[in-house]
Amino acid sequence: MPSANFLVLNPTVLSYVFAAALLLSLLIKFWLNGRQVRHVMRHRDAVPAAFAATVPLAAHQKAADYTVARARFGLLSLAFNAAVLLGWTLLGGLDLLNSALHGLGWSPMAYQLSLLAAFALIGGLLDLPFELYSTFRIEQRFGFNRMTWKLYLADSLKGLAVGALIGLPIAALILWLMGAAGPYWWAWAWGAWMGFNLLILVLYPTVIAPLFNKFEPLADESLRQRVQGLMARCGFAAKGLFVMDGSRRSAHGNAYFTGIGAAKRVVFFDTLLARLNGAEVEAVLAHELGHFKHKHVLKRMLTMFALSLAAFALLGWLSGQPGFYLAFGVQPNLDGRLPNDALALLLFLLVLPVFGFFFTPLGSLLSRRDEFQADAYACAQASGADLASALLKLHEDNAGTLTPDPVYARFYYSHPPASERLAAIAAH
Repeated sequence: MPSANFLVLNPTVLSYVFAAALLLSLLIKFWLNGRQVRHVMRHRDAVPAAFAATVPLAAHQKAADYTVARARFGLLSLAFNAAVLLGWTLLGGLDLLNSALHGLGWSPMAYQLSLLAAFALIGGLLDLPFELYSTFRIEQRFGFNRMTWKLYLADSLKGLAVGALIGLPIAALILWLMGAAGPYWWAWAWGAWMGFNLLILVLYPTVIAPLFNKFEPLADESLRQRVQGLMARCGFAAKGLFVMDGSRRSAHGNAYFTGIGAAKRVVFFDTLLARLNGAEVEAVLAHELGHFKHKHVLKRMLTMFALSLAAFALLGWLSGQPGFYLAFGVQPNLDGRLPNDALALLLFLLVLPVFGFFFTPLGSLLSRRDEFQADAYACAQASGADLASALLKLHEDNAGTLTPDPVYARFYYSHPPASERLAAIAAH
């Protein structure tokens, strides 16, 4: 244990560890993106034999070009985000922002909330050019974007308002607990954070989501009966079947469950219903039901609870170590007039993803395992042929490449590559 204490308490060592982890993660990301681009381009001019009879060459080439465009843009985004992270931490950006707000003479809570809000606002402005280019250039170029500038502005303003109304109260509560709940504040803060997340799961379907999209009851009576019959066979109950106007923003299609307990809803994108027939919609929904039947959603929620508890405990320890702040270019408030809690939160949120990146392959592996199980369940409850047909249509509509680099896919893909997934479906 002395070596672990030394690592945390010695700011120089911790700085070097962070810089090395950031550099290594960046090199891995660039290497993986390069592999993906080269592999997809090598296979651009020929549809894989397994899909030759069902996927047109033009669709395959569009998927390749879309994948490569996003990957190359991703390289620029990766480099920029790494530079911003260094700017906030080792180059003193967060310390500069903290110093500017520190001298305003505000109350401790007002100072801390203003620090969080200013950081979020600056971060959003820095990300804005990349978000705009992705939406209005890349997505537009490949025919996916249906977002107008007016709708984009309206969504942004609503997002800011919702973020402030929801984010500031929970932030204030956690900051208050950090200062008032004693050495085990992190356990109380974790409980508050979990309660907040469960509340959002309840409120999102009926309060938050309708601010951005229209949800109408599924009007297709034959499809409604088919879906209700499937849910009855699977022993699944939902509060309603709804169609969302996803086509207002994007041509991508999807279907999902939202809410918890009796508040669960089934939501179909209108773009999905326009592309798939009734049997294919049933098969896609059976796949989603498979996640619930195998308790994937519950297991992921419990895993999130456990990981967040460990994170809060780690933050509880680090927030009391002056070396934690100094290692990342921040001079903590030592005069006792203002707390360091908001600084600790921001530093933790900046630094943790750098180390969490190395666990990405494990999360991807577990997610792909769940997808295979959900597909198997769908094949048992509906038609495997219809599921395969639906997946091919969605792959084509979403311009998903059929020839990803195997190493890239193993590292990042939360869903199995199409070739593996369809082969598994055919085996059932």
